[in-house]
Amino acid sequence: MANNKKVYKCRSIVRGSGAGEAVVSKDAMCFYLTDPTTGTVIERNHAIEGKSISGKVLVLQSGKGSSVVQADGFYQLWVRNNLPAAIIIGVPEPVIVSSAVMVGATMVDRLDDDPFEAIADGDYVEVDADAQEVRVWKGGKAAD
Repeated sequence: MANNKKVYKCRSIVRGSGAGEAVVSKDAMCFYLTDPTTGTVIERNHAIEGKSISGKVLVLQSGKGSSVVQADGFYQLWVRNNLPAAIIIGVPEPVIVSSAVMVGATMVDRLDDDPFEAIADGDYVEVDADAQEVRVWKGGKAAD
């Protein structure tokens, strides 16, 4: 069986690590428009509307919204243990970065490759911000 793992270098924004199934969106996201009790995106017409980001590796273009609503969205997910396992961000604008820092949400950017080409929904992804490395198993991770 061929090894379907690919390793990418990245830049650490918020230290830590996380792993899980990938949820990918090229849309900007306001975390306030996520149901904090389930981690489900409730923003109408968003690319990942109806999907839960809880415990997943979120591959996201950027954030949107004011600092107050973005920080509150992160905080509400954090207190209910429904944050993403890690976030890979295309454009790390200050509001989303400061919100992630506030709750300790692992975040990276600047993958060796375009994250929207390298990662698809359902891939298994490990993010190690401390080692500045992202590991991707296409189609999910096979049992070791």
